[in-house]
Amino acid sequence: MNTNQVTFREATIQDLDRIVYMLSDDVLGNKRELYKQPLPESYIKAFQSINSDPNNELIVACYGEEIVGVQQITYTPFITHQGGWRATIEGVRTASLERGKGVGSMLIRWAIQRAKERGCHMVQLTTDKKRPEALHFYKKLGFKASHEGLKLYL
Repeated sequence: MNTNQVTFREATIQDLDRIVYMLSDDVLGNKRELYKQPLPESYIKAFQSINSDPNNELIVACYGEEIVGVQQITYTPFITHQGGWRATIEGVRTASLERGKGVGSMLIRWAIQRAKERGCHMVQLTTDKKRPEALHFYKKLGFKASHEGLKLYL
């Protein structure tokens, strides 16, 4: 793949099948995602909510017509940091056949640039502790493990 030919755009409902497939196509994703035909209604509702919210973007990376990556960017205003905005990157996946070819780095760099355009003062993300290679990947891109993240599943 020639990464110079990778483009980025907002996802459409027609992309949802490919997106859910990519989310489910790894060791952790295949335990928490449910890729089947037809797609569960929960994915369609989530897409509609993201798509209708101006502070959320579901971005796909495309090589020609083929979707080779995805990420969600959420923009949040905060009272802290003098009322600044931050961007949170979630759900980053590269198609399994394209991993290690630079698409993931391009996705993150695109999100950082987009956050700057939106006036954000910070970009943040989380990665599962079961993915040490992902932590290394994000550190190579300049991210610092500055906080301890906590979650409570409901």
